[in-house]
Amino acid sequence: MLRKKEHFSTHNRHANRTRFGTFLIFFFLGILGAFMFLPLLYSILNAFKPLDEIYIYPPRFFVRNPTMENFSLLLKLTANLWVPFSRYAFNTIFISIACTVGHTIVASLVAYPLAKFPYLRLSGIFKLVVMSLLFSSTVLWIPQFIIMSRLHLINTYWVFILPALPSAVGVFLMKQFMEQIPFVLVESALMDGAGHWRTFWQIVMPQVKPAWLTLTVFAFQAAWNQASGGLVYDEQLKLLSDAISQIMAGGYSRMGPSMAGTVIMLIPPILLFLFTQNQVIETMAYSGIKE
Repeated sequence: MLRKKEHFSTHNRHANRTRFGTFLIFFFLGILGAFMFLPLLYSILNAFKPLDEIYIYPPRFFVRNPTMENFSLLLKLTANLWVPFSRYAFNTIFISIACTVGHTIVASLVAYPLAKFPYLRLSGIFKLVVMSLLFSSTVLWIPQFIIMSRLHLINTYWVFILPALPSAVGVFLMKQFMEQIPFVLVESALMDGAGHWRTFWQIVMPQVKPAWLTLTVFAFQAAWNQASGGLVYDEQLKLLSDAISQIMAGGYSRMGPSMAGTVIMLIPPILLFLFTQNQVIETMAYSGIKE
């Protein structure tokens, strides 16, 4: 009887420790998530602050007298830009979609032979891809400018699209996911006469849906926030970020509208993430196949 009681008490202590440990983990993750959310919340709150609250010292986190004046003033300023604001919006949407689709397809096409055909001896190429992860993208600005200039692509949409297509991170991510697919599936499809192109689209890509959904989110975020960077001079070809920069160049009095423009720029990437979040989690949980 005593042994049963001792066993029961020991079991309760272990259960209590487990619940307490789980509480600590969720508590720590909650604090970390709140800390990461603070900059986004601060940007949103600043968009509703009047000008005197934006420049008050010491700065205040929360807004005391919320106003929509920043958004209305932003609309007035965009109406006085060199080109219609809708042109900036069209350029940004078009470039973002083209860069995202091209980025995902190119990374997947490169990762497919690296992951599923080791007999091709492409490990050297993959080592170069991994090595390129060590370098910042800023080291490529001058080579990209020279290449675009030699190809006579300066001041065109291609200066935004072409540099976004190759991605070491995308290739690495897609390769790691494709390696989890049993080669039996690919081999069976090839033996049935499907061909590499059909095997890639109908067998491999559905199995790595978590990877290319995640890659789509990151690629869209990078494409949406990019600027002309001195490669585009025609105002008809510039993006929303360039328009926001023009508004911010007006001085301290335009800080409120620039804050409102920053919040508007945040909306599409957040919506895309919220739209794909459940699908990424679901496919990660149920798409695993083991030999």
